[in-house]
Amino acid sequence: MSWGNHSLWMEFVFLAYPSQSEPRILSFLGVSLVYTWVITGNVLIMVAIQTEARLHTPMYYFLVSFSGVEIGYTAVVVPHLLANILQSEKTITLLGCATQMGFFIGLGSADCFLLASMAYDRHAAVCHPLQYPLIMPRTLCARLVAASVVLGLCLSFQLVAFVFSLPFCPARGIQHFYCDVPPVMCLVCAQSHRHEQSVLVAATLAIAVPFLLIAASYASIVAAVFRAHSAAGRRRAFSTCSSHLAVVLLQYGCCAFMYLRPSSSYHPEQDQFVSLVYTLGTPLLNPFVYTLRNSEMKEAIARVLARSCLPRES
Repeated sequence: MSWGNHSLWMEFVFLAYPSQSEPRILSFLGVSLVYTWVITGNVLIMVAIQTEARLHTPMYYFLVSFSGVEIGYTAVVVPHLLANILQSEKTITLLGCATQMGFFIGLGSADCFLLASMAYDRHAAVCHPLQYPLIMPRTLCARLVAASVVLGLCLSFQLVAFVFSLPFCPARGIQHFYCDVPPVMCLVCAQSHRHEQSVLVAATLAIAVPFLLIAASYASIVAAVFRAHSAAGRRRAFSTCSSHLAVVLLQYGCCAFMYLRPSSSYHPEQDQFVSLVYTLGTPLLNPFVYTLRNSEMKEAIARVLARSCLPRES
C-alpha cells in the first residue's frame, strides 16, 4: 500500500528521546504524573458539571466540551510518547505518523475554535444579559461545539494530506517526541515558498482567525464593562472572563510561536520544550484556571469528591 510516492509502512524515527536509562525513567514518571493529573482534572470538571443541575448553562456546556477535547487531544500523543520512552526503537510508520498528526492538529484546532465560541458566549452574557438565554440556546451551543470539532478535523486532514504528499529525504529522523507539522516539514526535500505558504494558510485559519474573533469579543466586553455604573458589576464581569482569557493567552501564545512562522526558524530543542508546554502544560493548567477563580466549580468538585470518598451504606 502507498500514499503518493511513499509506502504506508515506511518508518520515521524519533530522535528527541533521552537514551540513558536514568533520564528515561525520570521522564516516564514525570510525564505519567502530569498525564494522570490532566485526565483527573478534566474528568472531574466534566462529572461535576454533569451532576450539578445549576451548572447546566451555556458557559459550563462549553467547558465540558473543552475538557473532553483536551482529553482526546492529549490521548493522541501522550500514551505513544510514554511507550517510546521505554522502548529501544522509537519508530512510527507513515500511516501512524499521519494519523497522529491529523488528530493532534485537528483536536488542537477544535480547541481554538471552542475558545472562540466561549468568548462569544461571554460577550453575549456581559453585553446582552437580558437577551442572553435567547442568544445562546442549547441548540446553538451544540452546533458551535460540533462545528468546532468538524472544522478543526477538516482543516487538519487537508493539511496532513498535503504534507505527506511531499517528497521526503532519505534521512527520516524526526527531531521531536511525536509527529507535528514543523519537525516533519524539516524532512521534506522539496522545500519551497509555496509549501510554507500552504502550511501558513492552514495555521492562520485554525489559529489567527479564531483569535481575532476572541479579540473582537473581548473588545466589546471591555467597552461594556467600563460602561457599567457599579464597581461590583465590573468586578463580576471581569471575574467571569478572566479564567477564559488566561487560557486563551497560554494556548494561543504557544500555538502562534509554533505554527505562525517560517520553517527556517525551527530550532529543535527550543520547540520541543514549547510543544511539551501546550501538549501537557496547558491541559494540566486548564482545570486549575477554570476552578480556582470559580466558586461554583470549586463547590461542585468538592461535592463530587465527597460523594466518591464517602463509604457506601450496605
